[in-house]
Amino acid sequence: MIDRKYTAEVTSDDDGETVSVAGWAHEIRDLGGLTFVIVRDREGQVQVTFKEDDNEELFEKAQEIGKEDIIHVTGEVEETDQAPGDREIKPTSLEVISNASSPLPMDISKNIDSDLSTRLDNRFMDLRQPKTHAIFSLRSKAMQAMEEWFEEDGYINIDTPLISKGGAEGGAELFPVIYYEEEAFLSQSPQLYKQMLMAAGFDKVYETGTAFRAEEFATSRHVSEISMFDVELAFIEDHHDVMDVQEESLRYTLKQVRKKASRELDLLDVELDVPEEDFPRITFDRAREILKEEYGHVPEDLGDLDTKGEKLLGEHFEEKGHPAIFVVGYPGEKFYYMQEVEGDEVASRKFDLIYKGQELSSGGQRQHDLDTLEEWMERQDVDKSNFSFYLEAFKFGMPPHGGYGLGIDRMIQKIAELDNIKEAILFPRDPDRLTP
Repeated sequence: MIDRKYTAEVTSDDDGETVSVAGWAHEIRDLGGLTFVIVRDREGQVQVTFKEDDNEELFEKAQEIGKEDIIHVTGEVEETDQAPGDREIKPTSLEVISNASSPLPMDISKNIDSDLSTRLDNRFMDLRQPKTHAIFSLRSKAMQAMEEWFEEDGYINIDTPLISKGGAEGGAELFPVIYYEEEAFLSQSPQLYKQMLMAAGFDKVYETGTAFRAEEFATSRHVSEISMFDVELAFIEDHHDVMDVQEESLRYTLKQVRKKASRELDLLDVELDVPEEDFPRITFDRAREILKEEYGHVPEDLGDLDTKGEKLLGEHFEEKGHPAIFVVGYPGEKFYYMQEVEGDEVASRKFDLIYKGQELSSGGQRQHDLDTLEEWMERQDVDKSNFSFYLEAFKFGMPPHGGYGLGIDRMIQKIAELDNIKEAILFPRDPDRLTP
């Protein structure tokens, strides 16, 4: 390994110490007999100051450095309020490890507002931008926190297939693939497998995985390949138990992000508020009443909320100090596996979590009675032969259970206050993008 410290580890407290750093030449300023090189790595930046009077040979070597060259520098730390971070390195050695071609596909050292398509075409370069890099550093810390909550609460981490005989939700949103000589599909959701594991006695499970949607869209909130965080738990009383888990885990995640990703939040100019009060839980009917009474908005689909409706609801509750709310009891059965209880206080036990005006997850209590489940599948024209492996799990004792699937990309988009969900994905996939 190359001897080095991350730039963030070099502080003014190291005044007089000898250190080594390695990274990219982010910015170069030539002032005659004085050259400043800002070295950037994944943790930050540090200024290296080359003076002709101090070391002419080293100074001349520094003149050969180009933007985005990878360099390795050793030198003495000097405390100074004239440099970024109140310290700089006075070099004693310099190695140019790798030269960058010129011109660069895009300039990342200045606040040049490149369009998103250009950025994604040159993603490897775009990811060098400190703000862009901060998104994925924040994302890593957010997912570490979320998984930490579930590990500490006794959940089992699972992996389910990405290739299935049928989709959990059916419809035309499936990507077909040829599996040897048989048609199969890329997974929409691990839903069926999560439920089978409840029958297997796993009790509480979570999965950080991938889902696919073969939809034609052109929005800032949809992609074709989706990162999902899925949860399922058994022996519940009702859907409120599931919402409790989601609320507590999300609150913990936001707290940890605010604590451990403060540098990233600063770079993104985000002030993250963590909701301390209980998330409001409103019925679907009440949600539509608010939209109609407060904003004169009536979603066309009588059984769902539209994008504008979610945004308006988010604004309504954020003004009251609630960035996250549950909308509970969507009418009828959107999917055959959701629980419906006659005489229940809500139309169904399905809920959505809306965070900062956008649906972040869907979940609810599942149907655990086999006869009722098969009846619903028949009413929705679901070919039961494609799900025999799933239905078999219900024949030998299935506990009451529920869960949800949370869109990781959407969560990061809202936390980081990004305009487009693709900014929260390293290499996004949509109907028009299969590379890089």
